[in-house]
Amino acid sequence: MNIRHEFDDTGPDAEPLRHVRKPLPHDSARRHVMGAADYIDDVREPAGTLHVAIGMAPKARGAIRSIDLTAVRAHPGVVRVLTAADVPGKNDVSPAAGDDPMFADTRIGFHGQALFAVLAETRDAARRAAKTAIVEIEEEAPSVSVEDALERAETVLPDYGFGRGEVAPALDGAPHRLQGSLRIGGQEHFYLEGQAALATPGEEGDIHVLSSTQHPTEVQHVIARVLGIPDAYVTCEVRRMGGGFGGKESQATQWAAIAALGAHLTKRPCKVRLDRDDDFVLTGKRHDFRSDWRVGFDDEGVIAGFAVTHNARCGYSADLSQGVVDRTMFHSDNSYFFPAVRIDTRRLLTNTVSNTAFRGFGGPQGMLMIEHVMDRIAWATGRDPLDVRYANLYRPGADVTPYGQTVEETDTLRAVVETLERTSEYRTRRAAIAAFNDRSKILKKGIALTPVKFGISFTLMHLNQAGALVHVYQDGSVHLNHGGTEMGQGLYQKIAQVVAEEFGIAIERVRITATSTGKVPNTAPTAASSGTDLNGMAAKIAAGAIKARMAARAAERFGIPQEEVTFRDDRVFAGNESLTFAELARDCVMHRVHLSEAGFYRTPTISWDRANAKGRPFLYFAYGAACSEVIVDTLTGEYKVTRVDILHDVGRSINPAIDIGQIEGGFVQGMGWLTTEELVYDETSGRLRTHAPSTYKIPVASDVPEDLRVALFPNTNRMETIYRSKAVGEPPVMLANSVFCALADAVHALDPARPVPLDAPATPEAVLRACEALRGNPLPGSAPGGGGRVA
Repeated sequence: MNIRHEFDDTGPDAEPLRHVRKPLPHDSARRHVMGAADYIDDVREPAGTLHVAIGMAPKARGAIRSIDLTAVRAHPGVVRVLTAADVPGKNDVSPAAGDDPMFADTRIGFHGQALFAVLAETRDAARRAAKTAIVEIEEEAPSVSVEDALERAETVLPDYGFGRGEVAPALDGAPHRLQGSLRIGGQEHFYLEGQAALATPGEEGDIHVLSSTQHPTEVQHVIARVLGIPDAYVTCEVRRMGGGFGGKESQATQWAAIAALGAHLTKRPCKVRLDRDDDFVLTGKRHDFRSDWRVGFDDEGVIAGFAVTHNARCGYSADLSQGVVDRTMFHSDNSYFFPAVRIDTRRLLTNTVSNTAFRGFGGPQGMLMIEHVMDRIAWATGRDPLDVRYANLYRPGADVTPYGQTVEETDTLRAVVETLERTSEYRTRRAAIAAFNDRSKILKKGIALTPVKFGISFTLMHLNQAGALVHVYQDGSVHLNHGGTEMGQGLYQKIAQVVAEEFGIAIERVRITATSTGKVPNTAPTAASSGTDLNGMAAKIAAGAIKARMAARAAERFGIPQEEVTFRDDRVFAGNESLTFAELARDCVMHRVHLSEAGFYRTPTISWDRANAKGRPFLYFAYGAACSEVIVDTLTGEYKVTRVDILHDVGRSINPAIDIGQIEGGFVQGMGWLTTEELVYDETSGRLRTHAPSTYKIPVASDVPEDLRVALFPNTNRMETIYRSKAVGEPPVMLANSVFCALADAVHALDPARPVPLDAPATPEAVLRACEALRGNPLPGSAPGGGGRVA
């Protein structure tokens, strides 16, 4: 396997930094490899811990007639059974809409919905007991697909849209017009650590919860809501997660709340750890879409007008669908300017588990749709797809998005694409592939180069804030705590680098501690790629305040102006004098200098008026591009991704090694979403059929392209972010659009006169159906499922 990494730490704006912009290892890397990194299931269970299992609904829709729990309660080892009747506060675990009961009590909304919870002395006893319940439901035909929901006109939220210009005249007046639909599948998070929580009761009604969550404050708040107690009585702590990807932003709360309710009622610790199959059934996915679009363009492929309606399968409740589908809208342009545009959405109610946040938060669906449209335009005009993309890129004078924000780095966008075109040898390889396809009747190659423009900030404005707590102890060691959570992405390491850099000390002196609502309150979720931007700045502000007080003490001690005091190499220099950082810390304590600070940061300049669709929802955009090459066996639909070149803009990287790892991981996860990962629901029962690794295929090591080249684009964030870096968590997922487009390009070689009928995910079966359709031999396909297949 040929994997190449490139980053450049030189340039005119390079600073002489000790820790920041260095490829330091993840803070838990050694423990990860050794198996010594503790997750919730590794924590020693307190004496008397009860284990929790969930009793699930056997139907997808209908009124609950009765739930007989007699056998459950009588099962050996069972201590208590929890139902909606046991909830002292509100039976609601929704983020905001109030439409997501912790336990269903009158109606069923999806197959597998939680009806009750069993508390038992062992996990095995709890699981076995849960199976003995007798549940009677007045069953109704479920709404499973997008088409079902459209026919019934059922939504979880009102329809919403925005745009500019007169779209209908632009479409009608264009020399060429196309229209179509693209089905975009959902995706299971498949974090390595499943949903888990351990709740321990304290005195006076306090509850302490270890939760595998990206949003400790949300867990704290929902537990307080369920128990009917103040938020201050609940402490949520998170040291690390074994992956989250958005699946633990809102949907970790239910399991933590159930554990907390059990602890509250029994006065014993209670632990939830969902079995993998149950986790699949009980938790939401990436939203499925059917995107219906129309476009008008000229002979060069330049778009005059564009209209799209995104029909999103949201599941049985709203969850985070407002923000997710809004972000789909924000990214339906990707990197392209539309003179006249209309983007509409329907947030459809179906009797499936509520879909939720997933890395990219709706952006990938919008971007894939417009890249598909670019390919359709290229096929219709006979132009190279990359040239069509160039013709529509944002540029000076054509730099305003459909929601009114100006794209301020159109030069960066074009430079990234042009640089990758050159370094990937796109034109040479395109010609070689055409020659190969001319002489090869069965095997066909394809290539695609697609750009990424991804907005960075929460579009729910109040979430763009963060806090950090820093203590300097008298021996010169530093305690660091902040509101961000560590899910393997290296956030803790990056923030530690920032704090060590600020104090000029060895990073070993900075002690990273578990995220806790008892230390930093009212945190935003670690999501929207904003973890480093927000928490890094908050930590820098806190450390900077302490440093200023220490500098003032040093200036007083040595009789010099404060501005002449500098911190570096574990020492503090004051004129011609110096002392160690630890010595100054001790001196500060002796002279009653405060060495603790709670830093706070709020993202500047952003605003969003959703009702009027006006504002600047993003602080900046991250850019990238990927060039992917594939080879397809058109008789079987099997294919292989043979080479991928990636160039990505992370600004001035705080940690290039971690950022490159995020780019690789995001790309492979996106590739899985678009190629192998397929959710299949039973059309009549609404049951999820792909509920385990045996039926749901995520990418493995052998799926990673043998030739994978990743480089960081040398750039500086023009906004005043932490050390002028850019976010890297989510944007790389959308680099995988190039794989989907390359597969379509390969199939298109079978008949260049016809469009390729390929939806996502482009599984081998889907590719084979597309190949046979172009040969005039359509194979039986699956019924429409709004992106997730229905069988």
